[in-house]
Amino acid sequence: MKGDYQDLVDEISALLGAPATLENRDFRLIAFGAHDSDDDLAMDPVRTRSILTRQSTADVRSWFEGFGIARATGPVRIPAAPEAGVFRGRICLPVRYRGIVQGYVWLLDQEPGLPGPGPAALDAAMEVAQRIGVLLAEEARAGADLSREFLAVLTAGRGWQQDMAVAALRVALGAGGDGLHAAVCVTPWPGEAPASVPGAAAVCVVPRRVGSGPGSAVPGTGTGAGSGPDTAGEPALAVLLRLRSTDALTPALAAVARLLPRAAEATGTDGKGAGAKGADGGAGATAVTAATSTARGVTAGVADPVRGLAELPAAWEQAVAAARAAAAQPRLGPVAQWSAIGPYRMLASLAADPVDDPSARTLLTPANRELARTAEVFLDCAGQAGRAAAALGIHRQTLYYRLGRVEQLTGLDLDEGEDRLLLHMALKAARLT
Repeated sequence: MKGDYQDLVDEISALLGAPATLENRDFRLIAFGAHDSDDDLAMDPVRTRSILTRQSTADVRSWFEGFGIARATGPVRIPAAPEAGVFRGRICLPVRYRGIVQGYVWLLDQEPGLPGPGPAALDAAMEVAQRIGVLLAEEARAGADLSREFLAVLTAGRGWQQDMAVAALRVALGAGGDGLHAAVCVTPWPGEAPASVPGAAAVCVVPRRVGSGPGSAVPGTGTGAGSGPDTAGEPALAVLLRLRSTDALTPALAAVARLLPRAAEATGTDGKGAGAKGADGGAGATAVTAATSTARGVTAGVADPVRGLAELPAAWEQAVAAARAAAAQPRLGPVAQWSAIGPYRMLASLAADPVDDPSARTLLTPANRELARTAEVFLDCAGQAGRAAAALGIHRQTLYYRLGRVEQLTGLDLDEGEDRLLLHMALKAARLT
C-alpha cells in the first residue's frame, strides 16, 4: 500500500514539475517526492519538519486549514508566509473520497512572476489525487472491517477463547499484528463505529457489560468475563491505535480527541473536561486540549502501548480505567492516559461496584457534599491545613471546624495515617461510581 502511495505522489510530481508530499487528514506524512533542487526555499522549516518528523505541528495545521483546504474540492493556492516558516507558496490538492477529505497533496508553487502549473495539469493531478483518496478510504475501512475480531479479543473469556480471538485478530491484521499498539476507550459512544479513525488498525463498539472480573468494557459497569451485553447501558468505542514507537503516542491522541465532540453532540451531555493530559505534558498535551475543547461529558482513556496482541485485554482494562478516571476527575480529562491517572490506576480496579464503606457512608450523602469536598481537598494537600484552606478559599478555623464534623460523621481520626488512607480511598473511589 505504501508503495502505491509513493507511485501516485511521483506521478503528481511529474505532472506538475514539482516535488510533492502526501499527508493524511491529520497532517501526518505518508509519502514524499525526491528533491533535486539547490534552492534553499524548496526546503523551508515547515517542509523540512514534516519530512524529518513525519508530521506537522498543531499551529502549522491550523494555519493551513485557515485557507479552507478541508472544504475545498479543487486546488488551493496558499501564499508564502515567512513569519510562519513558509518561505515558498504552496499548492494544496485536497484528497477526497465520496466528499470526505482523506488527506492532502502539497506542492511548492512557483515564485511570484513565474508561470505555475496550468489548468490542464492541475486537473490531471486532481484525478491522481482522487485515486489516492480511494486508497486511503479503503485502508481506513480495513480497520473498521476488523471490528468483529477486535471486539472478540476485548470480550472473550480467559483461556482458550481469548487465545483463539487473539489468533484471529493477528491473522486479520497481517504483518502489522506484531507491531506496537495502544488501546483507547471513548465513552459514552452513541451509534455505530466511525467509518475511519486516522492511525487506527481496528475500531469497534463494545456494549455495556455486567458482572465482575476481566472482560468488562465500559466505565462504571464493573467487569465480567463472558457476561452478556446490557443493551440498556451506554456503549464505548474501542480504538486500536497503530504506533511506530512509544513517542508516537502523544500525537496519535489528536485523532482520538477529535472523536469526542462527535459523541458529545449525539449524547447531549454536559461539559466535564478541562483539558487533556499528554504523555509529555507539553506541546502534545496542548494540541489535544485544543482539539477537545468542545467535547461535553464524553471522556477517553488511553492504555500504555503494548507489543503483542495477547496483551490487548489488559491494555483495554487500562483504557477503561483511564476513561473512568477522566470522568471522575476533570483535571485528568477529557483524554486521560493510564500512565497519568495516579492513584486511579489502583482505585479503578477496586471500585467496579458502588463504594459502601460504613465509615464514609454518611459523609458521601448529598447533604454532606461540602464536607466530603473539604475532606478530599485536605487529604489531597497531604494534611497541610494552610494549603487546604487556601485551595478551598476558606479561613483555617473554618477548615478545622469542618474537619471536626467529618471526624464525627465517620468515626475516623484524621491524625491517624490509616484512617486518612481509608477516607481518602473511599472519597476517590466514590468519584468513579
